[in-house]
Amino acid sequence: MGLGPRSPHKVGRRFPAGGKRGRGAKGSGRPLPGSKRQPWPPPDRRSEPPPDSHPHLSPEALGYFRRALSALKEAPETGEERDLMVHNIMKEVETQALALSTNRTGSEMLQELLGFSPLKPLCRVWAALRSNLRTVACHRCGVHVLQSALLQLPRLLGSAAEEEEEEQEGEDGKDGPTETLEELVLGLAAEVCDDFLFYCGDTHGSFVVRTLLQVLGGTILESERARPRGSQSSEAQKAPARECKPADFEVPETFLNRLQDLTSSFLKDIAVFITDKISSFCLQVALQVLHHKLPQFCAYLCNAVIGYLSTRSSSVDGSPLLLFLRDQTSSRLLEQVLLVLEPPRLQSLFEEHLQGQLQTLAAHPIANFPLQRLLDAVTTPELLSPVFEELSPVLEAVLAQGHPGVVIALVGACRRVGAYQAKVLQLLLEAFHCAEPSSRQVACVPLFATLMEGAVPAEHQVAVFWGWAHPPGLLVEMAAARALGDVTVLGSLLLQHLLHFSAPGLVLRSLGALTGPQLLVLAQSPAGSHVLDAILTSPSVTRKQRRRVLQNLKGQYVALACSRHGSRVLDAIWSGAALGARKEIAAELGEQNQELIRDPFGHHVARNVALTTFLKRREAWEQQQGAVAKRRRALNSILED
Repeated sequence: MGLGPRSPHKVGRRFPAGGKRGRGAKGSGRPLPGSKRQPWPPPDRRSEPPPDSHPHLSPEALGYFRRALSALKEAPETGEERDLMVHNIMKEVETQALALSTNRTGSEMLQELLGFSPLKPLCRVWAALRSNLRTVACHRCGVHVLQSALLQLPRLLGSAAEEEEEEQEGEDGKDGPTETLEELVLGLAAEVCDDFLFYCGDTHGSFVVRTLLQVLGGTILESERARPRGSQSSEAQKAPARECKPADFEVPETFLNRLQDLTSSFLKDIAVFITDKISSFCLQVALQVLHHKLPQFCAYLCNAVIGYLSTRSSSVDGSPLLLFLRDQTSSRLLEQVLLVLEPPRLQSLFEEHLQGQLQTLAAHPIANFPLQRLLDAVTTPELLSPVFEELSPVLEAVLAQGHPGVVIALVGACRRVGAYQAKVLQLLLEAFHCAEPSSRQVACVPLFATLMEGAVPAEHQVAVFWGWAHPPGLLVEMAAARALGDVTVLGSLLLQHLLHFSAPGLVLRSLGALTGPQLLVLAQSPAGSHVLDAILTSPSVTRKQRRRVLQNLKGQYVALACSRHGSRVLDAIWSGAALGARKEIAAELGEQNQELIRDPFGHHVARNVALTTFLKRREAWEQQQGAVAKRRRALNSILED
């Protein structure tokens, strides 16, 4: 949670998909690797000790843990035998915890084993590593072990498992840890706090700080959940990142108190955390966590950042803040500040520092990103009005500069606030050169989906592809044939926003003008399939409008069912379909029943549709589907009440 310079096309012009935002990206103003080193960590504190200072993990031990992990994965999920196996394996892990953590293969296995570990064995392993905290935290492999251990807290902290294992303390007491899990976490936080600047500035140690901040705040952020480590559940590993939400869990008051202490540590060296690339990431995570759990401290930290930047050297063209919006490191921090500010404070920040500068920011290769976050944070008409007034005259120029994210964010703000929707749609039609004559408007979906311009106002391009002589039907067919095979993520987001406008009729007419094969291509696209989702879920789309678009998929259901993304779309269509529509879908799928059963995606659709029952016992199938429809209507009436 975005490409290069424009390339000329013989027919039509494609807007650049967005500027690269990374180290040394062309035109981004970011230094190439090695061109300028940051001062952290200090030269006398190396990120890792010499390789020979780490204990060696023998091939025999590595083989043992590999076999043990494999056996554990194959064992039943519950039972006395499994518990005994876990206990014995973790006893061996405890004796070689440091060697496992600093070995590439060993650390990966240890991360998985921690996911299986009950409370007490995990505490013993943690205690074994604590005496070598700096070695492990600043090691390229060890850091992931510490992160995995911290991420077990939502599962273990304050759970019934803790109470159950306390009852077994008499059996394990002689080799149990002297500290509880809470004490171990607080001890780790105290050690990090004592040398806070070092850990935040270390390439690997900063990851421990970021995870520790989340655990202390009882909030595991989406970015952390999107990168499964160790033995998370198979469902969690299969869940796409877009479905991951911040996970909150209860933490003791002592954790929140320690989180406040760490917040104070940021204030002591605020200049470092604003300007140093690695340290800045820790402050960004802190802002997200505080926004969820301690909003008053989040506001205080935001004010400290804005106050510091506002007192630096003045910019030639306005507020000093504008200089930092163009900087590679501080701009990322300001993005997060903009996202967590309360609406009144965001309004005052805009009026004091940004008003009148939005067009300049939109054109800048770095500053356009914090501008997108500002637009993402807009929730009031009072802020949207001056922002829209500034940006609306330059939408086409912003697209041509390769910054479509700014335009998509502005459209998203219009959708969220519920204002300027008709105006921004008209501006988009003009920017993509399909506003006049009105017959061209029916071609907007292929253009929006691929960020492809219509008729470029240049003599050698006029009437070559989007010529005035083409009839509307041929125009749409040519547009779809050229465009729909390459739907971009940003183009898909644009269409999703437009479909959630209060009046999505124009976009729906363009979608309805697509043929069945063209709509199939859209549904089978990873990005385009979400456009179909928006048609099915948008409250602005009526049943009649939805049916008019989806009826073009008749004859394409089998191809849809046998596609990774298309099958998901078909499942969504099926869930909202009436009994008559379900009969039509099932009848078409039943003609290719064997093909569906053999297909890795199709057989799931066949099962969802109960295709075997439909083919062999039609009456029972209709009764079953009728009962499902009746339950759905009852649930909808309850929700409406």
